[in-house]
Amino acid sequence: MISARAVEIRGAGGVDVLALSDIEIRGPGPGEVLIAIAACGLNRADVIQRRGFYPAPPGAPQNIAGLEYAGTVEAIGEGVTSVDNGDRVMGIVGGGAMATHVVVHERELVRVPEGMSLDRAAAIPEVFFTAYDALFVQAELQAGQCVLIHSVGSGVGTAALQLVAVAGGRSVGTTRTPAKLDRCRELGLHHGILVDDGAFSEQLKKLTRNRGADIIIDTIGAAYLEENLAALALRGVVIIVGLLGGVKGSISLATLMRKRARIAGTVLRARPLEEKAALAQQFARRVVPLFESGAIRPVVGDVMSMAEIAKAHQRMERDETFGKIVLAW
Repeated sequence: MISARAVEIRGAGGVDVLALSDIEIRGPGPGEVLIAIAACGLNRADVIQRRGFYPAPPGAPQNIAGLEYAGTVEAIGEGVTSVDNGDRVMGIVGGGAMATHVVVHERELVRVPEGMSLDRAAAIPEVFFTAYDALFVQAELQAGQCVLIHSVGSGVGTAALQLVAVAGGRSVGTTRTPAKLDRCRELGLHHGILVDDGAFSEQLKKLTRNRGADIIIDTIGAAYLEENLAALALRGVVIIVGLLGGVKGSISLATLMRKRARIAGTVLRARPLEEKAALAQQFARRVVPLFESGAIRPVVGDVMSMAEIAKAHQRMERDETFGKIVLAW
């Protein structure tokens, strides 16, 4: 067993249930790798889990927070050939990333882009994996298509708008904060919509000459369901990646049929190893070189000490940052 430190969730509730604890983790088995974690990103899922509404999937640590990490390979198990000790890597896990060490399968690892610090790399996996999967694997984004991105100033939002730009698409983003639109334009956002009352479809139609969006990346869920359908172009697709606005809603099936539209959901956390590995390898081939060329970049709102985990949760709940909050050991 290996001694480690970790952010432990001691029950459900406010930030007082978070604590830095001493833990022990096992060494790497066949095909597995022990990672010494330098930093990890904070996600809305961590906050929701702390509140008691989003338990870790079976097989993942139930009381250790964290869904993404960046660090160095410290030990390798039998049969590992793709990495070696000292290699800089990043990735996603079902839980347990907010620890000084984690054990993962070698096929889930993605190399850190050349020249990038581990603090910045820690802001990549969850949001860029999610955005890449939603746009290219689920929605099959093509050049010239219009993509509506909700909560465009969020981690997933800033990742998605950059990927849309490099793919030759046109992005429209929604937010409740005017200042976030200005910063998103610097990342390649084409048009912004301020949403105060939950309505955005009419503004989108004006921007697209009444055509609508080919793809909608939705982090809100139920509260935007009807407006999403109204905003879709013919044969458009809504990809739901978050549920901040609720889990149950209603739509007109007649409109869905008339538009020949599609509504799909996607989540990374509970996927089996083979699916996570396939996504990681696609990402390594197609997206990591974009970071290295400077075509896209992680958006880091702040880097905080892991000892400031409670403060970081509070900042996220108050929506005080643009981009990702990174926690470093």
